[in-house]
Amino acid sequence: MAVFRAMSDGFEIAGATALVTGASGGLGAAIARSLHGRGARLVLTGRRAEELEALAGETGGRALVVDLADRAQLASLSAEAAAADVLVLAAALPGTGRLDTWETDQIDRVLDVNLRAPIQLARVAAAAMTERGRGRIVFMSSLSAKSPQPSSSMYCATKFGMRGFALSLRAELHGTGVGVTVINPSFIRDAGMFHDSGVKLPPFLGTKRPEDVTRAVLRAIEKAPAELDVAPASQSVGAAVGGLFPGFGEAFARRFGGGKITDQFAENQASKR
Repeated sequence: MAVFRAMSDGFEIAGATALVTGASGGLGAAIARSLHGRGARLVLTGRRAEELEALAGETGGRALVVDLADRAQLASLSAEAAAADVLVLAAALPGTGRLDTWETDQIDRVLDVNLRAPIQLARVAAAAMTERGRGRIVFMSSLSAKSPQPSSSMYCATKFGMRGFALSLRAELHGTGVGVTVINPSFIRDAGMFHDSGVKLPPFLGTKRPEDVTRAVLRAIEKAPAELDVAPASQSVGAAVGGLFPGFGEAFARRFGGGKITDQFAENQASKR
């Protein structure tokens, strides 16, 4: 077990064992590299073996090829979660598209990967961290967890659920030495699901970089705030207002083409369900 130095400003990443899900590409890989740069020992999980092994070789981490929708594989990963000092839950499926385009097995899979697996891994990690009196759990949610979007019912269901679970778990763990943070990215260029979709945004909608996400993850681990948005200020405010006044948010999305954006995203990402 890692020995940590007490710090006045938070948690010491160097020397900590960090388990990162979804590390075989996109934002998960960027997060893994940032943790490696701060001296963490990495356990990397994902479905793409070649990419995962390459990242493990680059960072000196251990690669575990795991399909989070496979319950036996998830159960095996639980032992790794229990041993981790830091758990970063970055794996997710897109989950976009009108509900009438979804098949039952696709619904089960997105619920398993985006919601059930993070809950199960966090449950095991939280118990072990509480016993040790120290740890961090970081949930990679989405700005869509604050304000619903058209053609995103399944994605919003999983991200609303993740955010609610994480914030409740944070309250349960108060005083144990275990910090829980939710990170809510918006449109991230150069890596991740939005980048992979190839969708072009209207000029007035800004984006953030993978480096902005990794900085948020490092801050979450060191300081353990409840929640961090990684989004232009206008989008964070819009999501907050949309969450408080769903009818207004829905009308705003229609007025400024939100449905067209999510429809295009769903079309381009349908094969990843």
